[in-house]
Amino acid sequence: MTDFHKFRQIMTVKYYDWVEYQSNFRPKKIAIKEISSGRETSYYELNKRSKSLAGWLQKKGLKKGDRVAILAHNCAEVFELEFACGKIGGVELPLNWRLTKPELEYILNDSKPMCLIYSVEFKDIAQELIKDCGIKNSLMIEENNFDSEYEQAISENNNFETLESNHDDLIMLMYTSGTTGHPKGAMINHQMQFFNTVNLGATARITDKTIQLVVLPLFHTGGMNCYANPILHNGGQIVLMKEFDPGKALEIINNPDFGITHFFAVPAPFQFMMQHPNFATTDFSRIEGAGVGGAPCAEVIIETWQNKGVELWQGWGMTETSPGGIGLSGDDAARKIGSAGKPLLHTEVKIVDEKGNEVNQGEVGEILIKGPNITPGYWNNEEATKNSFVDGWLKTGDAAQMDDEGFIYIVDRQKDMYISGGENVYPAEIENVLYQLPQIAEAAIIGIPDEKWGEVGLAFIALKPNENLSDKDIINHCLKNLAKFKIPKTVEFIEALPRNATGKVLKRTLREQKLGKSAPAIS
Repeated sequence: MTDFHKFRQIMTVKYYDWVEYQSNFRPKKIAIKEISSGRETSYYELNKRSKSLAGWLQKKGLKKGDRVAILAHNCAEVFELEFACGKIGGVELPLNWRLTKPELEYILNDSKPMCLIYSVEFKDIAQELIKDCGIKNSLMIEENNFDSEYEQAISENNNFETLESNHDDLIMLMYTSGTTGHPKGAMINHQMQFFNTVNLGATARITDKTIQLVVLPLFHTGGMNCYANPILHNGGQIVLMKEFDPGKALEIINNPDFGITHFFAVPAPFQFMMQHPNFATTDFSRIEGAGVGGAPCAEVIIETWQNKGVELWQGWGMTETSPGGIGLSGDDAARKIGSAGKPLLHTEVKIVDEKGNEVNQGEVGEILIKGPNITPGYWNNEEATKNSFVDGWLKTGDAAQMDDEGFIYIVDRQKDMYISGGENVYPAEIENVLYQLPQIAEAAIIGIPDEKWGEVGLAFIALKPNENLSDKDIINHCLKNLAKFKIPKTVEFIEALPRNATGKVLKRTLREQKLGKSAPAIS
């Protein structure tokens, strides 16, 4: 083939087909490493397998816009399906494997996928779902088994017809956690994914030399897009943990053979790692930076990691924002501890009061956001879409304030806020104070009804092993650091806080345990 024809071949690559480009540009480069299986997938192999999967899906009748669900722990197949869908106009539907069968049934009946791809550990529930939801096609993944249904399907020489797509076309549906009712399917299009790579790429200093340890589940936007997809867009490498384990994560970071440069998680994994006995001896010198988001992060977590030489970049976002919305640069990480940063490139943010007016500096209000990284709405749910936007701005439900330099501080979820004696109380502020006590492993505050004050705080506390602390100790500590109306009225000690698959505390579960199923849900 002449140089001209090689150039022409590259130039005809679709602008949205990142893996096709990387396969042409750096075919031998390892794109994905899997810890559990030991498998390494080059960009050439990733593209080849995605092409074959695309052909198989078209043979089974996939048309542009059809959904393909996947129920699996973190594995390369999640990305193979993503890029296969990108080539033929399909829509990937990553399923939360922590959900019960009725919860998964709701999602599948709402989205109506034409195919379910699942890993062998979910065989029983997957086959029930296939039958009960009327799914016509399926493939089973088996780790390191080249005779599995999935491997047999993509081993065929499957040709496919590339369908014309644009940035408005969907590439993914991600169902948000249904903390106050049924989950909603956030529609993710090519434009959102592209602008997320731009928005996060510069902030996280992502290049083709970046190597990230991915620990969050890939059905979550943090696992898929912080920073896995941006790294694959830039030709870097991702190292996949099937499921997060703090000791194993520290072992991988410590091992120079992996050369991990980046890490991203919600606060819980950082907390669990720093409480692990191997944290003190782990070599973090190769880490260029680590991102934290998804929930308010206690300052003690940020300070502990910074004391180990790791820049912890706080950020804020949602499934509906791709997710990058607000970010803190490494230059400001130490100076602005507690801040989520400033609006990312190509993104607009404002903080408003209940009437929609922008609040003054230092005042608390709701974050509104708009830009090309924002979802067009929710699948099959016009009412939720309509209620989530005002004049083109997405209403986030997150409370925040801005300082005199324009740095934004996330106060809490508005749904977590409670009102005590007419004063707004944000649990994250109290939890941050509680984590100053070294005996505490986990802490969560909820508001409960009170005849005198309307609502008061209830603190759930999980202590570290072999530690002792009384409720009086906790209340006295709060009295020294918080206004009186913010002090929890009662303290309950529990073994561990209930969390979802990404590590977020399930405050709804805590409320239901305390007040019963009829309790108002507050996330």
